[in-house]
Amino acid sequence: MNYLVSITSQGQISIPAPIRKKLGLNKKGKAYVSEENGKVLVEPVEDIMKLAGSLSKYAIKGKSIAEITKMEKMVWERAAVERYKKALKDTK
Repeated sequence: MNYLVSITSQGQISIPAPIRKKLGLNKKGKAYVSEENGKVLVEPVEDIMKLAGSLSKYAIKGKSIAEITKMEKMVWERAAVERYKKALKDTK
């Protein structure tokens, strides 16, 4: 469906309600705007806050930030040693 919209002196347009509903755009939403072959494209952007809590099952619970940071450092150190050992093998 096509709609005729007005462009304000500041370059703003209103996206017709049926299109906003179809794309899931609301008043507080964000969208990417781009130009392709002389046409303006508007694409909805997912709200990052919708992801809140989605990684909680991977969280390390019952440890302080200092303990978690120490664990991460140890893992990085082990990974560096493993990469070094692999590099040595690859050069032989």
